[in-house]
Amino acid sequence: MPRRGQVREKPEDRLVDRVGLGVLAARFPDVLVDRVVAETGRRERRTRDLPAALTLRYVVALALFPSEGYDEVMRQVKV
Repeated sequence: MPRRGQVREKPEDRLVDRVGLGVLAARFPDVLVDRVVAETGRRERRTRDLPAALTLRYVVALALFPSEGYDEVMRQVKV
């Protein structure tokens, strides 16, 4: 449900559909993400459903696509 004064986008106008998260993957390659996670000491100690590298990408994607829902952003990140 949109907030008061918020205009709902048409499905074909969504930024996530036009830009795609390939841009995110190109800008933050796996090697870089893994290095940042390791250098900050945030590597998971156990196998998790949401590993640290995926969490990092998810948070960046949430910032890039604030009008999208959490589930939609996660769906795009996991692709």
